[in-house]
Amino acid sequence: MRYSDELIEEIRSKNDILDIVGSYVHLQKRGSTYFGLCPFHNEKTPSFSVTPSKQMYYCFGCQKGGNVFTFLQEYENYTFKEALEVLAQKAGVELPENDYSEEDKRKDTRRKRMLEINKEAAIYYAHQLRSPQGEAGYKYLTGRGLTDETLLKFGLGFANVTSDDLVRYLRQKGFEDQLMIDAGLAGFDEKYGLHDKFWNRVMYPIQDANHRVIGFGGRVMGDAKPKYLNSKETEVFDKSRNLYGLNLVRSSRAGYIILCEGYMDVIAMHQAGFDMAAASLGTAFTSGQATLVRRFASKVYLAYDSDTAGTNAALKAIGILKDIDMSCRIINMEPYKDPDEFIKNLGKDEFQKRIDDAMDSFFFELKILERDHDLKDAESRTEFLHKAAEKLCEFEDEIRRENYIVATADKYSVTADQLRRLVIQKAAKGAGLKRELPKPSTVKTVTNEDLVLTKQRYLITWLSEEPSIFSIVKKYIEPSDFTDPLYMEVARQMYADLEAGRLNPAAIISTFDDENDQSKVASLFNTTLVIDNGNDRGQALHDVIYMVKKNAVESRSMSGTVDAESIIRQMNDKKALEELRKANITL
Repeated sequence: MRYSDELIEEIRSKNDILDIVGSYVHLQKRGSTYFGLCPFHNEKTPSFSVTPSKQMYYCFGCQKGGNVFTFLQEYENYTFKEALEVLAQKAGVELPENDYSEEDKRKDTRRKRMLEINKEAAIYYAHQLRSPQGEAGYKYLTGRGLTDETLLKFGLGFANVTSDDLVRYLRQKGFEDQLMIDAGLAGFDEKYGLHDKFWNRVMYPIQDANHRVIGFGGRVMGDAKPKYLNSKETEVFDKSRNLYGLNLVRSSRAGYIILCEGYMDVIAMHQAGFDMAAASLGTAFTSGQATLVRRFASKVYLAYDSDTAGTNAALKAIGILKDIDMSCRIINMEPYKDPDEFIKNLGKDEFQKRIDDAMDSFFFELKILERDHDLKDAESRTEFLHKAAEKLCEFEDEIRRENYIVATADKYSVTADQLRRLVIQKAAKGAGLKRELPKPSTVKTVTNEDLVLTKQRYLITWLSEEPSIFSIVKKYIEPSDFTDPLYMEVARQMYADLEAGRLNPAAIISTFDDENDQSKVASLFNTTLVIDNGNDRGQALHDVIYMVKKNAVESRSMSGTVDAESIIRQMNDKKALEELRKANITL
């Protein structure tokens, strides 16, 4: 058995969804709803909504939705019990000792075991680094200027050349073979049996914001490939939503984060006193990581490699950060490739100067654009200024756009009026507007069943937004008239709530255990209402009710059941449908 519904609802009601989601996602108010960029998929235009009156979130792009519990489960990869515990602590509610569902218990146990085996592996690797077998790794790390204190601070280790050392160690500690494979610490094949995933590598434990080891990165000794090998994704490790060094960054008081590309860059900066450094985990910077960064700082500095690949990565990161309205500046690494090389050669004081002189991301983009143009040539200069004007159109805030117009005009020796007129011309032609149109191959043919279910969703959403129409709807529609079992159960709970004079969509979501069902339920409360009858809302409601009822009647008549009860039901259905057809509904 799980915690009582009353306790779950008390905890949910004491955690305003706007506060919880707002700590992860930048939200802006539009009417009674708040919108932001979805943290669950990449997007340019905000389609993620939070509705305080319903205490739920819903993304119209990826269709994920739910209440405060499901948000933490989805974003933090928590089990329901973990999300409940976090929110109970925030609300000051003491949880009693209680059992919970077998599925939640299984997930919770699984996550704990995954964290335990990662912790034990990290201890093993750290011990090996300081043993005779780890001499090569120790020399490599200290040869790169790292102190013993830094090795300990980051928990650095070594995976032996022998291919099954870790496997044998973890077996002695009582861990199952399958768990080693699932955690990405071991692999299996017919030739070698169960063997270590990492061997002959310097090991970098990856920790989450709570200092728990969730995965590893390994740098090979010698010229073997791949040079760097990272853990696979697991229940506790999602590369796109974690950053290397984040556990240390969260305690920094700098007020900003420096993002770089590699483990050694992060370690070198921290050793030099720059405790705000973090890096993505062997992948390009993602929107999920950007959202994570926003939780800990309001400004970002990019210290990416100074080569072509690093420049391209910086340009991509600038776009992602711009989408969530985060300030971004670029640190110049030249003449060195990365922060590690820079600090070794020029020292931390010079690196601090580079931070102080970091370039505004907009002007960095223009600097890169300059490389393709000869500003001394009239035609090439004109083309460059036109492209600059297009980029200026991307500033939505009028004051910010005007400030950048003035600054750009001053930098490139044109008048602000000339550049402003050019920006207006570009905007009139749609510059800066990024609209993704559906491809013809992705357009889905709408079936009659789709139309029926759409009307049922309309009715549920309409009832949730205007409970006053319930007195009309219940005359004609019963919960059993909803043909989809999920819709029917939602309607049953809504009717019970509305009869009692209350309606709590977020509480209804909590009655469903499956996360996919929770998202589907959230979508039922967030259907976009389309009224095709001008301002006659009464006629629009009539049409929706009639469609739902007509389909329910037809479905029951095709069930094939023939007995006295079903015959009477069919007669009553036809009578009710005829009365409904003639009814005049006014709102």
